[in-house]
Amino acid sequence: MRYSIDQMTMADVPRVIEIERLAYPSTWPPSAYRKELQDNRWAHYIVLRDKKIAEEHVAVPMTESERPRRIFPLSLLPSRSSAAVTSPDLVSILGFAGLWLMVDEAHITTIAMHPDYQGKGLGELMLSGLIDIAYEIRAKWVTLEVRVTNYKAQNLYRKYGFHDAGMRHRYYSDNNEDALIMWTNEINSLAYRQTFQEIKSRLLNKLEAAPGQ
Repeated sequence: MRYSIDQMTMADVPRVIEIERLAYPSTWPPSAYRKELQDNRWAHYIVLRDKKIAEEHVAVPMTESERPRRIFPLSLLPSRSSAAVTSPDLVSILGFAGLWLMVDEAHITTIAMHPDYQGKGLGELMLSGLIDIAYEIRAKWVTLEVRVTNYKAQNLYRKYGFHDAGMRHRYYSDNNEDALIMWTNEINSLAYRQTFQEIKSRLLNKLEAAPGQ
């Protein structure tokens, strides 16, 4: 398939920070991601790559004279920082996501897509990737917080078996918006496994059949 989900590495952090700044009004400092990757044994972060973008980037190398003027796909950082995010591996990253294992609960901490690639099922692909990780790390439930006004995201989570479980008042620091707490049922139950695999299979088939794949 055109898209792949890979474990986030330290080399990916500049691109992750760029996408987060585009996707969210408030962001983590760069040091936070580095600390998560280096020191938090319970943290699991992934990046979503578009292999077609990586291939095209390699196929059309820049000449040295082009470097100061060339605007790379998706790169909106200042020109003095552009060298950090213009390798094929970094340019091909369209989104990222992560979770923490908290006892037997997989707590999703973030899902972010580059705005130019939203609405294509790729955020859903990352969500399914996080649930796969939840199985790998032997979590029993998956949980997250979502803005009370983000109905699109809430509908996606409900599609994957999340249900409302409470509220965190004034949770988001940028506007003091409340957060809806959502949980899955026990993910190791036969019913949940079957439903998850069916939804995931339909998503993969849809992405593979999309134009340009």
